[in-house]
Amino acid sequence: MSTCTTASRDLDEPLAGTAATARTWLLIEQPGPWGAKALTSSHLDPEVGRALEAAADGTGVRVALVRRPGRHADRHGQSRRQVYIAHTAPGDAWLRSATITSPDELLTLDFAALGAGIHGGFGTPHEGAPLALVCTNGKRDRCCAVLGRPLAAELALSGEEGVWEVTHLGGHRFSPTLLVLPYGYAYGRVTAAEVKEILEAVRAGRVVTEGCRGSSAWDRPGQAAELAVRRATREDAADALTVVRTQAVEGDSPCWEVALAHVDGRRWQVTVAQGTSAPPRPESCGAALGSPARMDVVTVREIPAPLG
Repeated sequence: MSTCTTASRDLDEPLAGTAATARTWLLIEQPGPWGAKALTSSHLDPEVGRALEAAADGTGVRVALVRRPGRHADRHGQSRRQVYIAHTAPGDAWLRSATITSPDELLTLDFAALGAGIHGGFGTPHEGAPLALVCTNGKRDRCCAVLGRPLAAELALSGEEGVWEVTHLGGHRFSPTLLVLPYGYAYGRVTAAEVKEILEAVRAGRVVTEGCRGSSAWDRPGQAAELAVRRATREDAADALTVVRTQAVEGDSPCWEVALAHVDGRRWQVTVAQGTSAPPRPESCGAALGSPARMDVVTVREIPAPLG
């Protein structure tokens, strides 16, 4: 039986510009089963889940649940759980962790400040391995469970540290999907060997562009534009590039001019147009055929430095 992932792969659907957008990620450990809307359909108190969703709305913070790879015991009332907060802005990326006894403790956080990169002293700096988050929520799409769970288990069994299952990264049809923190780059159609290469690069402060969907720090035109500049210049330093501005261009179809800056002073103007994927394909398993939006890079132009 064909799945959304096989259709997307067979049609060679591009990955760039498809990552979830979030300047800051709040990850809460929640073992046991997850429903399609995990914050309100898991063993997390649904009232707390709704309150966290409301607190994060419009702040640039994305809340997700995580759990260790492997069998997921149907446990209630876990007394202690791990929490991570990661900010993904280049030059100011950080990852902090804490252990809490009750998720409602997180409702005291200043979500607007977190979205702006101000952690307010939450927890302590995470000194361990980067986090490798693999989407495994089969209640959202079966491909995430069928392809994601074996990947997470293989990575954990191989001794790779920092591996967690996560509730939702978007883009079911690109499963298995991966998010790496603190830098916030997302990947699709990854193998265990590729994830190991990606994590090795992160530990060295570098970005692997092969299979990359983009940085969650940017909007989707910005994601596509940044990856295009990285590939054109072979720049892989994680903190090297910043999306300065994304400006819509008037026309018959969506189009943007994206301005990017390098830490060394170089600048680029990238034109990104929104296209539609053809022929039609399902965006998730069981969904009707559709034409997902795609971010097509039209031009990449380096802007000369001003004289003097």
